[in-house]
Amino acid sequence: MPELQGQCMCGAVTITATPAQDALGACHCDQCRRWTSSMLVTFQAEPGYAALGPVKIFTSSDWAERAFCADCGSALWYRITLPGEMHGQTQMAAGLFEDTGHALKLELYIDKKPEGYAFAGERRQMTKAQVEAMYALPEEGENQ
Repeated sequence: MPELQGQCMCGAVTITATPAQDALGACHCDQCRRWTSSMLVTFQAEPGYAALGPVKIFTSSDWAERAFCADCGSALWYRITLPGEMHGQTQMAAGLFEDTGHALKLELYIDKKPEGYAFAGERRQMTKAQVEAMYALPEEGENQ
């Protein structure tokens, strides 16, 4: 897949990343909705992506961290920090790039999506329980 060039809203952070797949995903979990004021749309980035500029990392749970521009606050990426097979997997915010050319193929936490919007078309949809089982996440009550 071709390498993509992107930037945050103010241009202080520039990112070079290669999508691992030709797919976008949307996450409707509580944290993504609070972070973006809607859903977070991402693509999985290949290891070796580069970000230059004032990147701030926030440990958002016991199993993940989120990065944003320290100047304008733009969401940059979401990274799994749990040990194991998915450790280091990074979901890059698709809105940083002009056009990935990829279709939306997955919605996570579909049971947390507000009623006020819906995407057209068919795609794989996973509930909170399915997502947390996939990531082997901590039981309910622990940070998410």
